[in-house]
Amino acid sequence: QVQLVESGGGLVQAGGSLRLSCAASAIIDGFKTANWYRQAPGKQRELVATITDGGTTNYADSVKGRFTISRDAAKNTVYLQMTPLKPDDTTVYSCNAEVKWYVGGRRSYWGQGTQVTVSS
Repeated sequence: QVQLVESGGGLVQAGGSLRLSCAASAIIDGFKTANWYRQAPGKQRELVATITDGGTTNYADSVKGRFTISRDAAKNTVYLQMTPLKPDDTTVYSCNAEVKWYVGGRRSYWGQGTQVTVSS
């Protein structure tokens, strides 16, 4: 089993920056894909950004040019750099990744979520 441990959320003023991290808690053979989602109360979950093991990235239109997803393969960690932040970015952000095992096989896991609050 593995857990995806998220960190980096918090309170920031509009225009500010935060960097979210999502790290695997066990030894794995990397992520096939990793995604950041967000879901505000009463709204549908939104796929914010995706990165593949080949380094291909994709972003929601709402964050293009402001957010950057990246990965550190050696640390099995995915990051989401967010700047400049807007009040509309306020919500819980969750990491999701398809984990690859050294013994073979893949499985999708979710992090516990981290709150991002942007004040105006």
